[in-house]
Amino acid sequence: MTVLLLLFLICGCTCGSLHGDDSAETLSFADASFCDGDLEVIYPQLHVDRCLIVPKDDMNLREKLTTQWGAPSILYPHAEEDRLYLLVMVDPDAPSRSNPRSAYWKHWLVTDLQGSKLRNGTLQGTTVTDYLAPSPPPASGFHRYQFLLYDQPPIEAELITEQKKSRRGQWDLMAFIHSFNLGSPVAQVQFLTQNYKD
Repeated sequence: MTVLLLLFLICGCTCGSLHGDDSAETLSFADASFCDGDLEVIYPQLHVDRCLIVPKDDMNLREKLTTQWGAPSILYPHAEEDRLYLLVMVDPDAPSRSNPRSAYWKHWLVTDLQGSKLRNGTLQGTTVTDYLAPSPPPASGFHRYQFLLYDQPPIEAELITEQKKSRRGQWDLMAFIHSFNLGSPVAQVQFLTQNYKD
């Protein structure tokens, strides 16, 4: 009985401390399970090959992500060499996750990505919407930055023209997917970060 009580107390303390650490620095199940398909997003000091939270550490990754680094390299090792792909980067949490009235925020849109180049991390395609670095507003909590890669079917030129003119905020991702007949992404990955001064 004493052993069981001791074991219960140890488990209780451990669970309590894990729960105490279960803050914004821990991925929820939904956030952790978003990633699928081995898509890799590669910044100079940050390699995103799974769902993760960008740590606020000595290297100031969050600040570099917002203020210094440009567009990342994109690697998809399963790309078919003779196939074209389409990449979207969005923030579904604009201006905050609790009040996403400007979602989706379109950060990047690239079409005509050559599969042969994606296999070695070279991004060669047509930029429809220029890359915009993650820049969560102050005190808005964590934002998800999602990268979705699709097989690209034939695309009408007027649809591309519409996308070039479309605004970044309140972008209707679902309508975009439907208009372009994209279906489900072949791969997707996300990272979470917050304003680097928070």
